[in-house]
Parts: sequence; structure tokens; C-alpha cells
Amino acid sequence: MLADPVTAPAFQSLNRGYNSVFRAGQLSIGLVVPLESYPRSPVPSMELHLERVQLAETLGFAAVWLRDVPFNVPSFGDAGQPFDPFVYLGYLAAQTETIALGVASIVLPLRHPAHVAKAAATVDVLSGGRVILGVASGDRPQEFPALDEPFDTRCERFRASFAYIRRMAETAPAFENTSYGSPCGGMDMLPKPVAGKLPLLITGGSQQNAQWIAENGDGWMLYPRNTVVQAKTIRDWRGQVEAAARPPQPVLEPLYIDLAEDPNTPPQPIHLGFRMGAKRLLGYLRSREDIGINHIALNLRFNEADIETTLQRLADDVLPAFAN
Repeated sequence: MLADPVTAPAFQSLNRGYNSVFRAGQLSIGLVVPLESYPRSPVPSMELHLERVQLAETLGFAAVWLRDVPFNVPSFGDAGQPFDPFVYLGYLAAQTETIALGVASIVLPLRHPAHVAKAAATVDVLSGGRVILGVASGDRPQEFPALDEPFDTRCERFRASFAYIRRMAETAPAFENTSYGSPCGGMDMLPKPVAGKLPLLITGGSQQNAQWIAENGDGWMLYPRNTVVQAKTIRDWRGQVEAAARPPQPVLEPLYIDLAEDPNTPPQPIHLGFRMGAKRLLGYLRSREDIGINHIALNLRFNEADIETTLQRLADDVLPAFAN
């Protein structure tokens, strides 16, 4: 194991959601919504979407993760959950009590950061501090001209938006920002995040280098890669976090799964994941914990079995191995 959970340096304490999901030297398990199978269509039905999130909370999953997909782009092939992420976060916040509410991830260059800061802080307050905000620069070029935004400058706009959102947690902030403007005259934005700071997790590279991510993010969302490459990426990045004199930061990954009925079914590759049995999944998750992954968000889009049955099987055969 990369770090002993007893001796590993603790992560910073932010809000309730962040603190419950990310534990140094340990892995937690979440889910990507919608909690349904839609392998042959880019658009999910969203049937029983609330009931399944509530079931996930009851069963002990650490978090549910929403996505920001403004348009159903045919060439992309996946509309994600079709609801606006902040409206949907507010709805789920009112219908749940303990599960962390994550976004993976808000495309910052497509939204004014004042709107992102206010919407995210609002849900954070209404949920009792359960919001974890993933942010990204965007990877669907077709969406940018649809919103009259330049695709080629998203790198700089991402950084400017990120800095703006950070400053909005301060009281009456005033700063120079040529990209998005600046409050003046003692203006303030309310509400403030519960912990005084929104957890902001960087998705992939977001057009930034690893040093910038290490110096600014509250965690890193990495796409799955083979164990050797991923382990080295995490080691190198955590060295940069330490060199920046910052507290340790968590790492999370998404994983598509198709959970087979036979728990011993060996892994068979599917899109960004595997079809396999629960015992084999447990072994895979432990191997990711060993290299320093702190959270894995399971995506059931290609799952062939009944969703409720799959959630129960995961709760019975997988979650206990990663309980507090």
C-alpha cells in the first residue's frame, strides 16, 4: 500500500462531503449518475433517478457524481445526466441527508465564474456542506461556438475562472480580472461556502501542467490508466504538492463496470472499465487503493444486470472492505 491509513498525513479539512469521501491512505466508493444502464442510446431515461440515489445513500455509498454536459453532441455519444447540474444538485440536496454531492465536472470556460461560485455555494449551504466541485476546461469543441466562447483560449479562461471562484469566498473581494470583470465598491457575493472554501478538484489536465494542479487544486480527478503509469503519476504529483508546501491532496478515478452475477468472473475490458464479478472488482479496487487512489466513482451505463440488484450486491460484497 502506498500509504498506511494510520500513519498517512491527513488531508485538509474542508466541508462535510469532502471530509467523508477523502481519507488519507484509504479508498471510498461513489457512483456516477444517472444510476441506470443505457448502452445503446446517448440519452438516459432518468427513470427512478431519485429513488436510486436515495438507495445509494441508504446502502452506504460515499458520493454521487453529476456531469456537466450542456448539449447532446452526436459525435460525443453520451448526453450524461440531462439536467442542469446545479438545479439537479439542489433537488438532490433536498431529497438526501448524508451522501456527498459531487460534480465531475463543471466546464468553467462555458460559464461565468460568478454564477458558478454562487450556485455551488448555495447548494453547499443548503446541503449542509456536502458539495464537492470538480472543474474542467472542456473537451467538446462543438459546445464552445454554440455559446459564443473561444475553444482555443480555454486554458487561460479556466485559470481565470478558477481564481475568480476562489476569491468569491472572501468578504467583499476586489481584484483585477480582465477576463471576467471584478466586483467593486464593497460588493459581496452571498452565500459563502460552509467551510469558507469550496472544494475544487481538477479534472484531467484541464490544459494545465501538473505543477499548477499541485499548487491550486483540492484534489485531482485522473482518468484510468495502467497501474505502473498511474502510480508514477500520483507519486510525482504528490511530490509537487509537498514541494509547494501544501497539505496532501486526494486522487479519484471514474470506472465503468458491468457487474457479472458470478463473483469470480475475470475482468473483460469495456469502455473505460471492465465487466467482472464482485470478488475480482474488490481485488481491482484494492490495487487502486494500493497506488494511492482515494475514491472511485463507478459508472453503470454498460451494466447488464438490474440496477437495484447491482447496487445491493456492491453494498454487500464490496463496500464493507472500504468502510471507515
